[in-house]
Amino acid sequence: MGMETPPTCEPDRLLADNDQIEVGTSVLTVACTPGHSSGSVSFLGDGFAIVGDALFAGSIGRTDLPGGNMEQLLRAIRDRLLVLPDETVVYPGHGETTTIGKERRTNPFLI
Repeated sequence: MGMETPPTCEPDRLLADNDQIEVGTSVLTVACTPGHSSGSVSFLGDGFAIVGDALFAGSIGRTDLPGGNMEQLLRAIRDRLLVLPDETVVYPGHGETTTIGKERRTNPFLI
């Protein structure tokens, strides 16, 4: 595409389910949410969740890629995301933001 590949960085640790990490003044909890891909995680903060490609406004992540698993993704969404309060703002990997309550009530993949 005519663009130079940026340099990569080496991780200083691996993340595990329920680990807490500091980002600025916030503390985020790591929530394993596999299914879209085998190592997918979400980051849960105070009143928000950064969910990558696990959950979208009105949809869920693809599971037809290597490592994808629909049953695993739905279980992760149910067990790790839908347990959050309705007003929790969801920041997906792309697309519109939404809330846990709205997705619980209207997402056709979760009803």
